[in-house]
Amino acid sequence: MHPWYPWLLYYPYQMRFHPHYAMGFPSVYQPYNASERFNSWHRMEIRDHGKEPFVVNINQVAKQNNTYRTALWTGEHFQVTVMSIPAGSDIGLEVHPNTDQFIRIEEGQGLVQMGKSRDKLDFETSAFEDDAIMIPAGTWHNVTNTGNKPLKVYVIYAPPQHPFGTVHLTKADAMASHEERYR
Repeated sequence: MHPWYPWLLYYPYQMRFHPHYAMGFPSVYQPYNASERFNSWHRMEIRDHGKEPFVVNINQVAKQNNTYRTALWTGEHFQVTVMSIPAGSDIGLEVHPNTDQFIRIEEGQGLVQMGKSRDKLDFETSAFEDDAIMIPAGTWHNVTNTGNKPLKVYVIYAPPQHPFGTVHLTKADAMASHEERYR
């Protein structure tokens, strides 16, 4: 150690030299890069992982999804689905008598309509990326894609609205499945 300049040997903010670590940081810990968890060449299989502990980057999965509706997680008390609504199309006017619904827009824009009856949708507003839509049970509602690219959303239903493993490639598939279920 130089008697007049002791700071030349050890400077606390300098990563190369640290009194307790030979490499400047604990070598047993690898630096974590969150983007490696989900990147463009690693596409997660979108399927129902219900009733098992599950962690997912919901933003990336919603943007990756190209089906009208796919259940991502179905539990006893709630369900998560991802949806892709083509430009100019809509979810379809519907009501869930006993199910609260949460819709988050991850990409795109839409027109939200809600009301107490099918013929009286007195709530109407535009919604954009990062907006959340809360729909109380028993409320008629529709979301129409007003943009020029697919509207990518994820939806939370409480309690679950669709059977475990639901995959609807198109809106027509969803309508046919709905009619078949409620005959």
